[in-house]
This record gives sequence, C-alpha cells and structure tokens, in this order.
Amino acid sequence: MLDTIVIAVMRGASHMPEAFVRAPFLLAADAAWLARTTGVRQLERNLRHVIAHRDGTDAVDRAGIRRLSRRAMRSYFSYFSEALSVGARSRGELLARIRPDGDGFAPLRRLIHDHPGSAPMAMGHQGNWDYAGFWAHDALAPVTTVAERLSNRAMLDAFVAIRERLGMTILLTGQQGLTERLKRAMAEPHVLVPLLADRDLGPRGEFVRAFGSTIRVARGPATLAYDLHTPLFVANIHRETLTGERRSRASSSHGYVIRITGPLDIDRFRTLPRHEAIAAITQAWVDRWAAGVEDHPEDWHMLQPIFLEDLDLDRLRDVPADVLARVRDKALGSDACADCDTRERSVGA
Repeated sequence: MLDTIVIAVMRGASHMPEAFVRAPFLLAADAAWLARTTGVRQLERNLRHVIAHRDGTDAVDRAGIRRLSRRAMRSYFSYFSEALSVGARSRGELLARIRPDGDGFAPLRRLIHDHPGSAPMAMGHQGNWDYAGFWAHDALAPVTTVAERLSNRAMLDAFVAIRERLGMTILLTGQQGLTERLKRAMAEPHVLVPLLADRDLGPRGEFVRAFGSTIRVARGPATLAYDLHTPLFVANIHRETLTGERRSRASSSHGYVIRITGPLDIDRFRTLPRHEAIAAITQAWVDRWAAGVEDHPEDWHMLQPIFLEDLDLDRLRDVPADVLARVRDKALGSDACADCDTRERSVGA
C-alpha cells in the first residue's frame, strides 16, 4: 500500500499544499492500523519489547500497545509525506522544524569545526532522518550517508533525489567497497557520516543486547570510529509540537528534536582485539540509542522483524552459540505471550 501511495503522490508533491500531501498518508496509516496488517503486527511486537524493558514487566497492556502503535504508524507515514513535499519547503521552514539537544551536540560541533575533524554517528529509524540530515548539513558539516537499495527502483530514485536535494551525498547498500568509500569521505575535513544502523540481517551484522532481548545491528559506525581513531556519536530523533513564533516560521504544527549523545571514547577499547573492540563499541552505542527509543517509542519506525525471537534462526548465519541458546530459552519461556498471532514462532527446536 505504501509504495503505491508514495509513487502516486511523489510526482506532484512539491507543488501541492502540505496538508493535501499529509492527508492521504494519515488515512493510509489509520487504515493499516485498523486492519492490523503484517507490518503493524510486527511493529506492535517490537514495541512490546521496548515497553516491557522500559517498565520492567512482561505484563504489557495490549490496549496500550495498540494506542502506541497507532501513534507510531501516524509518525511513520508523516515522515513520508514530509519527505515527499520537502521540495516545496523553504530553507527557513526546514531549519525551524528541527532543533538539536543532548550533551553530544557541543563536542560534536567542536570536533568538526575547530580541529577540523570528521565523525561517524549511529542512528536508528526514528522521526524524520532526512530533516536531520538537512539540519546537520547546515549546522555542522556536509553529510555523507548510506541509503538502502530498495527493490522498487522508482521509490529508490525518489528518495535518493530527495536526500541529494537536501545536500547529502548518498551511497547505496550493496556497493563494492562501501566501508572504504565512507572512510575516504571521512578523510576529508568537516564531514559527518550518520548511519541508520539499528537493523542488519546480513552476515556482517553485530549481535547486541537491547530491550531485554537480542538484535543484530550494523557494524559500520563502530568500524569507522575504531579504524579511523575518531569519537563516535549517537543520535535519537523524536517529534515535538511547535508553538508560537517557531510554529509560524516552520509553517507546521510539528517539528523534530535530534538528541545527540557522546562522544564514546574509542580509545578505551584499544586493548581488545579488533573484532572484540568493534563488538564492544557497538554495544556501547546501542545502549545509548535504546534509552532514547524508550523515551519516545512512538517515533521508532520499525515495522520489520528485528528481535531474534521473531526471526528464523536456522536461516541466519554466524549466530553465536550463546546467543542462540539465550534466544531459544527465552522463547520456550514465553509461549504464553499475549499476542502470538496465528503464525508459528520461528524459534524452537
């Protein structure tokens, strides 16, 4: 459904009032939520992990998860309407829609502006990361990042064009020597490399603990920081309601906060072998990022399986024995979960 709406809207979105673009997306979000599509059910399973860990209980209120998932779907679909209509927004409107926060903003700005240096940043699929990239390009440094190579070529071309219009340099997953290309970009002064890294099901992903479970995330942020001897920063993005003069400048009732934490001190991991150091650095940034997700779970746009309990472990390569045993044991102890849907769980003997 989403692909169809995006392709239908994207040709004229830059010439339409923003409210006209937003309306069909919010209707689609509500329709998918009411129908409890596969993506919505998976979103609710993911959110249940977050809320159970945050609140320290397995007794998560199902009605509360339903309410939360509706907010999350509307946040997710709002991102698409904003991205598609970005060409109709002025620079001033876009900058008024996002503001920095967090203890990492000042040291990141000093690193990039004063030394001069470049830095990687670990992020998740939260809020509007395209707005964040535009803001970072304006407030910090030119942005080089990676976009997922979508199977739908029209969708891929549309979103690459949007990000390039916002000033970002875009590389695509699946390209040969991708990590080396990112390293070459960071060899230049004043470059920021933010990477959406909260899901990686490929053979090179790193298993980490998150939300009381196990997920597999990208090694890219930790690898760049370790190999290039640079600090690593972490970003979370969430929506906020705008009022007063800022609302007027933004021409919108909502904007975003990009909360930057760090830097992570990479040198304290130098005594470890490289692969262990990258694993430890990855766990360190995930710990910070996960805390941000728990603060604003409604803005985490994760509609795909991410927790190992929801994956077919027999098809995943390189799952460490201790991780596999831990996930299987947890699955056996949680067969009575409130929302198993009708599908079989992928874990178990």
